[in-house]
Amino acid sequence: MAENKRTCLYDKHVALGAMISPFGGFDMPIQYSNIKDEHLAVRQKVGIFDVSHMGEVEITGPEAEKFVQHIFTNDVAGAEPGKIFYGMMLYPTGGCVDDLLVYCEGDGKFFLVINAANIDKDVAWIEEQAKDFDVKVDHQSDYYGQIAVQGPEAEQKVVEVLGLDVKDLVFYTFKKIDVDGETIIASRTGYTGEDGFEIYGSHKYIQQAWDKLIEVGVTPCGLGCRDTLRFEVGLPLYGDELSADISPIMAGLGMFAKLDKEEFIGKDVLVEQKANGVQKKLVGIALNDDDKAIPRHGYEVVGANDEVIGEVTTGYRTIMTDKSVCFALVDAAYMKLGTELNVRIHRKLHPGTVVKKRFYDKSYKK
Repeated sequence: MAENKRTCLYDKHVALGAMISPFGGFDMPIQYSNIKDEHLAVRQKVGIFDVSHMGEVEITGPEAEKFVQHIFTNDVAGAEPGKIFYGMMLYPTGGCVDDLLVYCEGDGKFFLVINAANIDKDVAWIEEQAKDFDVKVDHQSDYYGQIAVQGPEAEQKVVEVLGLDVKDLVFYTFKKIDVDGETIIASRTGYTGEDGFEIYGSHKYIQQAWDKLIEVGVTPCGLGCRDTLRFEVGLPLYGDELSADISPIMAGLGMFAKLDKEEFIGKDVLVEQKANGVQKKLVGIALNDDDKAIPRHGYEVVGANDEVIGEVTTGYRTIMTDKSVCFALVDAAYMKLGTELNVRIHRKLHPGTVVKKRFYDKSYKK
């Protein structure tokens, strides 16, 4: 069995006493102090994440835009340089190869950011689809390190400590900045529901940026609170809320699949699903207010007649609202807000209600 990879910041995590665990083929920090404190640091001040395990692929060439349009559900046609789009790559069945970000660089260049666990699969998929197009696929994951600086104080820290002029970036935009002879990429997206920035650069630059931010008291945060943060504000995780078996329509993410586009892989299936409905739908479920039991991934969701009608994809006791809630993929008959159902936790049925999939409000700077 192959050993897990390590990011360019691995030694720094160990020095800070992080709990290390495998994630997406990498040895990654899960927490430094505890998940609650790191979660609150991002919600109230600022935290820093090592996201160097993410993958980066650049698409260039005369047919770059046409190719990205073909493999990507969102619409990048004629996009201004500096714009970022969220969407999915689909199989012809409508299931997801991955969800990803597409950075539009202009001049027929596109920078794709893909999930760590899917890098090999995604690159193979992209290269296979590219055979019919006049494009170059440049896999750059080994070059880039990446940090995410998230929270209400993120802009101040990135500007003052790293000296990066990012104040003019609006939500879902990026810019390239020359620093000490290299070009780094700074974007403003975030996967936490808070304002924040992603910074891509060489391993050396990312190591130095990490050290500078840690020195001024920015809280190092692990993947544990990254999950609680994204979940709380209703953001999906590939492998849980999206997969080869879960389409964007099933996940409630149809807004990122532009069905008025001329074509993209899997479009015909999504058109049919939108017109005729789906058998399963992703919903939010809140247990009764006094119920402290926690629904976890894989737990059964049970309907009115004791039949299993779905399963939990992600569940937590939320840190900001102190409620037991989850996402679950359930039979479409149970998808309406207010529908009553049960979650089986340790053999006992716990009553719950279908609610919106956002359990805490986002605080993006738009």
